[in-house]
Amino acid sequence: MPVTVVVGAQWGDEGKGKIVDILSADMDYVVRYQGGANAGHTINLQGNKFVLHLIPSGILHPQTVCVIGNGVVVDPTALLDEIKLLEEQGIQVDGRLKISNRAHLIFPYHKLLDQIREASSVEQRIGTTGRGIGPAYSDKVNRCGIRMTDLFNQKSMDEKIKTRVNAVNEVLQNIYQQSPIAVNEIRQQFKKSSQFIKPFITDTALLLHLAVEQGKKILMEGAQGTLLDVDHGTYPFVTSSSPVSAGACLGSGIGPTKINHVLGVVKAYTTRVGEGPFPTELRDREGERLREVGQEYGATTGRPRRCGWFDLVVARYAARVNGLTSLAITKLDVLDILDEIKVCTAYRYQGETIEEFPADIDVLQECQPVYEILPGWKSTISQIKKYDSLPVQAKKYLEYLETKIQVPISMVSVGPMRDRTIIK
Repeated sequence: MPVTVVVGAQWGDEGKGKIVDILSADMDYVVRYQGGANAGHTINLQGNKFVLHLIPSGILHPQTVCVIGNGVVVDPTALLDEIKLLEEQGIQVDGRLKISNRAHLIFPYHKLLDQIREASSVEQRIGTTGRGIGPAYSDKVNRCGIRMTDLFNQKSMDEKIKTRVNAVNEVLQNIYQQSPIAVNEIRQQFKKSSQFIKPFITDTALLLHLAVEQGKKILMEGAQGTLLDVDHGTYPFVTSSSPVSAGACLGSGIGPTKINHVLGVVKAYTTRVGEGPFPTELRDREGERLREVGQEYGATTGRPRRCGWFDLVVARYAARVNGLTSLAITKLDVLDILDEIKVCTAYRYQGETIEEFPADIDVLQECQPVYEILPGWKSTISQIKKYDSLPVQAKKYLEYLETKIQVPISMVSVGPMRDRTIIK
């Protein structure tokens, strides 16, 4: 029953797409278990760049069945566009993509609400992508959401859309002083894409249960990262779902006793997109240099990512809440240019040293990083294929992280392409 969960162990954008793509070559199923089209996984393949927002990264391997689990909120229009883009690139999707009948749908009014709330002075700015993710999850929790299974009952579907649009219009008009939206317009916008995705819908929880029973190899793919988890992240500057490893069970229907391995993905430094505290953030030329060399711009929005040094407080916390069994280190090659590399080992807050990640957002905002300085290797590593061939200082840096986090490193990425990956 080999089931592996891949999680981001920082604030997202750790390079999970590439790692999942590599591991998928040996997998029967790859499952996306949470999030929506607000996250982009980038894969570079033979000179072609694929940015996947909803479909699991395993779609680039012809033998792999890809599953969008019940924990995902799905924008049918975005999914349709993604399927067309893949097929134009010669990637077969039909017959290889399965969507949970329990997954919730994102409607145009979810995206409208998301964008208005983010722009409004009435609400606290979170830094969302405006893709309707939060409002869709709100409907889910409020028990008024619309699911994939509802597509097969048109009368019920029409009534549910009418009810939700009327409720949304009250909010738009009375709180945000916006014009109402038309029920028929929403129905028409939704009709074409919803009919297209019907053949992909099935009971994926049952499908995966049977796959586990048959001994199939399954990879569970999370979006975002641990520090954006709605329970364990830097609340309220978080996403609306659970990217942590426990979310894989909730978002797929696979029980926790079936999971064998949890792989945490971290960059060799740290980045963050959107609002919220970031103790090791570099607001100087060093941060700009990391951003430019690492091409740190959001795959979904194109927004520049905030860059900073590696944070061991974050990494140890992520290792604990996810139960990590191994680590994949990405973008090690970005550090090639540096004479020295700083690593945050603890925080200083009001004269005290903090070694555990604080829950209080105000405390975290005032935390100052305590650094240890390690020497750089000042050489190009992107062509190196074996761990032992890495420069001595690069290996010392990796071994330092491994020792401090107390989780073994199993993979090291030294470039964006598939073959720029060292299996340790």
